[in-house]
Parts: sequence; structure tokens; C-alpha cells
Amino acid sequence: MTVPSKPIAIVTGAGIGIGQATAKALAARGDHVIVTDILEKQGMETAQAILSAGGSAEFQLYDVRSTEATEALVADVEARHGGIDVVVANAGIAHRTPLADLTDEKWDLTFDIDLKGIFRLARAVAPGMRSRKSGSIVALSSIMGIAYGWDEHVHYSAAKSGVIGLVRGLAVELARDGVRVNGIAPGYIRTAQLLSEENSLGPAGAEKAAEFIPMGRLGTPDDIADVIAFLASNDARYMTGQVLVVDGGLLVGRY
Repeated sequence: MTVPSKPIAIVTGAGIGIGQATAKALAARGDHVIVTDILEKQGMETAQAILSAGGSAEFQLYDVRSTEATEALVADVEARHGGIDVVVANAGIAHRTPLADLTDEKWDLTFDIDLKGIFRLARAVAPGMRSRKSGSIVALSSIMGIAYGWDEHVHYSAAKSGVIGLVRGLAVELARDGVRVNGIAPGYIRTAQLLSEENSLGPAGAEKAAEFIPMGRLGTPDDIADVIAFLASNDARYMTGQVLVVDGGLLVGRY
């Protein structure tokens, strides 16, 4: 009897936060996870944690800003594993920058990672997925790209809004070849990014935000990872072009 091979999943920004939780969630359901990050130590720790828990994973150092690195990553994974089944494009940054200080370079850096980084990876994996008539891409947006503006984060809100358009366009173009593309828009999630005093709410601001979330708490990376795992799975086989908001009721509860 032939033993079916494990699904192959690439997760970007998997060293910490939502990416790390997603890598673990996909491994727990039986995927072989390619843990990627520009943070080498944290990425290796994520892969090791998966292995220690009995899962299957490997780490690859990867900068989503590089087209050359993206193409090399995809070519290597396809050559060694025969194909890529799932991509979770999670890598992103959010740097607080007042409009007066928002230079072209700062704007471009955010777009290069938060939007173009997703495009690069989707473009690279699409030919293989199309040829196999199967594949799932999940891209990370934000409630700041769906409904809210964010003071001193114009570049972030714009990039995350762009992710929604990217998801929709890719979904339509790839659908007839069996490739699904969806997105997820997290609300306030307890991550290093949210708890950063310099670039986000900070610990006190985060706890204050929890007071007006209808479910009464901040989200956790696992709250997002489980929804990503659903979107990536065959359970979501008739969903494409959608961006799911996972925010504890925040958007519908602000009157």
C-alpha cells in the first residue's frame, strides 16, 4: 500500500506570533511545514518545537522582499517535496510613522513586505499549483485594512487594504485551475507587534482595547491560526476570494 505524502505548507514570518501559531496548527493537522522567517533564531525554534511535538517541519531563512529568494525557495521546496499545497503569507511589519515623517522609503518598505511580499510568493507558487489543479493561499490583512484607519500608520492601512484587492484578483484568476486564495483580517491580537509601545498600542493600550471588544478579551495567535488552518484545508473547498474578519466582534460592536 502506498502511504500518501504529507501536504506541504509554507508559512512566512513563522518565527513569532501569528505565523508561529499557524505553523504549529498546520503541523498538528499533519502538514510538513516549511517555517520561514528573516528571524533565524526564532524560526529555528519554531521548527524545533514542531519536531519536538511529533510534527514535521524544517526552517528556511527567507526575506519576502527578494524576488530571487522567493523563486529559489519555491524551486527548492518543489524539487525536494514534489509540490506546495498551502501558502500562508503572514510576514509583515507595522511601524508608527506620522505623515510628516512618512518618506517614500518608509512607505515603500511597508508595501514591499506587507503587500508585495505576498504577491511575490503567490506568483512563484501559482504555476505549480495550477499544474496540479490544487492549492490554497491564505494572505494576512487586518481590520485596519478592512474598516479602520490607523493614526500614524497610513502606510500600514493602505498596504493591508491592498491585500484585500490582491486576494480578490488572484482568487478569480486562479479559481478555474483549482487554486483557492483567501485572506484573514485579525483584530487586536496579543502579539509582540500589538504590545510594542513604539509602534502600536503597548500593554496598557492593548488592555484598554480589550474593554470595548464584545467578547471581552484580546485575541491570541492561536485564535487566528485555527481559522487560517480552516481556510487552508479542504473544509473550505468552496471558498475563494474571501477575507474573514476574526476580531471578537469588534467591528460589529462599535456603535
